[in-house]
Order: sequence, then C-alpha cells, then structure tokens
Amino acid sequence: MPLTAIALNCSLKKSLGEASSTDAMIAVLKEHLAEQDVELAETIRIADYNVPPGVTSNEGEGEGEGDDWPAIREKILSHDILVFGGPIWMGQIGSVAKRVLERMDAFTSETDGQGRMPSFGKVAIAAIVGNEDGAHWSSAQLFQSLNDTGWTIPAGAACYWVGEAMGSTDFKEFAETPDAVTETAQMCAINAAHLAKLLAGDTYPGTKA
Repeated sequence: MPLTAIALNCSLKKSLGEASSTDAMIAVLKEHLAEQDVELAETIRIADYNVPPGVTSNEGEGEGEGDDWPAIREKILSHDILVFGGPIWMGQIGSVAKRVLERMDAFTSETDGQGRMPSFGKVAIAAIVGNEDGAHWSSAQLFQSLNDTGWTIPAGAACYWVGEAMGSTDFKEFAETPDAVTETAQMCAINAAHLAKLLAGDTYPGTKA
C-alpha cells in the first residue's frame, strides 16, 4: 500500500477563503513528499472546526454536541505521516497547536493489549512559520509532546521559516521558496517517508500480552 500523509494547519485564524503562511509551508512539504511517492491527502485547518479544550478524545456533552475532534482524530490516525503545521506567536507555538496536543494526550490511556498508543508506528514532522524568533523552541514543544503521545520523529523533522524581527513580510508572500527552506523540506520529506516505510513493514512490537 502506498504511504499517505495528512496535515494540520494550526493557524490562529479561520480560513475564510484565505491561505495562511502555514498553508504555504505545508505546500512545500507536500511537494517534496510527493517526490517520495507519499500523497498528502488533506489539510485540516483546526480553527475552522469546533475543537474544545480538554484531554480526552471526545469532549462533547451529549448527542449532537459539537466536538469535531473525534472525526479529526480518526482522519489523522488513518494516515502514515502527520504534518503538524503552526505559527509562532510570542516566541512559542500558537495556542491552537497546543490545544491539539492536549487533545492527543488521550492517546496515553488508549493503548492496545501490548501497551501501544494508537499513534504508534506513525511519523510526525513539523511545518513552522513566524516573523520573530522561536522556531527551535516551537519545534521542541511540538516534538516532546508528539513523542509523549506516541508519534515517531525522524531526523531533521522540522521545516521552518522565520522572518526578520518586527518585519512585515509573511512566508506566503514569497514568489519562490528560499533555497534553505527547499533543502530542509526535501530532507525532512525523505526522512519521514523512509521511516514511515520501515514502520509500515515492521511496527513497534509493544510489550508482550
């Protein structure tokens, strides 16, 4: 079976028909994943959905009470690679991304008979953008949380761009992707696809039942 990927755009704004710089970075990774025969099937913009705070997989209060996370969770876990995209705000990963990570915390108690979380055997990489410093701290926040919730992080897993401090240029405004971003995205995609193929053929054994 060919590998597939899904992306989360954790921009703080709803789409309203307007692309974000996080979309632009995800698009760069999508191109290079395609070179590795990995289809990025969908990008989900979290702000367009009702994802309430909490640490369970369903925070709805009753039938029809809108928690969109269960459906998003199901989609995420149906793919081999997760592209986790988000902007830097105040020097750290934005609040929407943190909310998603908090909802994933439920994975730690949703293990199978061999102690494996539902995310075991799946790969996660990061797409980070910002106009201030904070890419390394944001990726550290993401990768520690993703590792805690069962995702596997490949080498060189963060593809990011940070503009000039107090500048006004956004990543989505570039006519051409900067060379450094292209090189980083290519290696990120190669490593993610390689690791996902290995895990698809021989996933983690877990503990013996």
